Amino acid sequence: MRPFLNIAVNAFMELARQPVFLLLMTASSLFEIFLAVPYYFAFGDEPKLVKNSTLAVALISGLAGAVLSAASSVARELRTGTALAVLSKPVGKGRFLVAKYLGLAGALTVLTYVNVVAAMVAGRMAFDAYGRTDVRALGIFAGAVVVAYLYGAFANYFLRRPFVSHAVFALVPMVTVAALVIGQVSAHSPSLYEQAGYDYRMIPAGLLILFALWILAAVAVTCSTRLDLIPTLAICSAVFLLGLVADYLYSRMGGTLEGGPWWATVLYTLLPNWQLFWLADLLETGRGAFHWAYVAKAFAYTAGFVGALLALAVVLFEDRELS
Repeated sequence: MRPFLNIAVNAFMELARQPVFLLLMTASSLFEIFLAVPYYFAFGDEPKLVKNSTLAVALISGLAGAVLSAASSVARELRTGTALAVLSKPVGKGRFLVAKYLGLAGALTVLTYVNVVAAMVAGRMAFDAYGRTDVRALGIFAGAVVVAYLYGAFANYFLRRPFVSHAVFALVPMVTVAALVIGQVSAHSPSLYEQAGYDYRMIPAGLLILFALWILAAVAVTCSTRLDLIPTLAICSAVFLLGLVADYLYSRMGGTLEGGPWWATVLYTLLPNWQLFWLADLLETGRGAFHWAYVAKAFAYTAGFVGALLALAVVLFEDRELS
């Protein structure tokens, strides 16, 4: 059990030390905050527009993070021979691959957490045509990011520790503190008629996005057992785009709610349906709420899909030549 945990922790730390991971986390979270700054004139739907946009940014940044991290954690080690050195010890290929996936899933969880916190702050900052930009909240959040980077620079210069990983781990508590401070000291009013507040329905919405990213990570790990970065990115992008229109494709193949051709049902089952994880329309004020029972069902769906993909990855990895 200890070798398995060591591989998973090392995979997580390796990804946390990647500069692209820090840049992706910082750029996506700051861009989400920026989405709440301009005037949109969306006839009262500005908060909904900002929330949907920030969740979309979290999903797309997670897709990029899953592919880049999988290629860095699995494909590069297979190409450079590092995996062969690990597997020369009493560690099976299946255990090695599952441990790598858990490290990747942990890194995506950290990335999604920062993005969801930023999305909640951006949703609170959203305003309509009668409101104004919450400059105080913008400054607090940007200051938190700067403090995290300064801590990484301090740890690197004075303590001789890696800058990237310390900045990543500092971002997690700093954005959390920034969100708490903004909720207490920023008396922002999004319009003349409404007081701002956090929409805690963003939490289950963020969990659903995290589940989708776990499935994408499993797809990326499966592809990385045989392919390099560019083919993996192409396949994951194709799976993502096809999954967005899975219901439409199923209906075009003759499928209905009562059923359809067996081959269409098989293809529909094998293709991840991302619409099951995208319920941002329920974030509109007064238009319904999330139910945690649905989140639990989505988690069961994710566990089954991830288990099937990792089983396929182990099969593909078993006869892979590692020399």
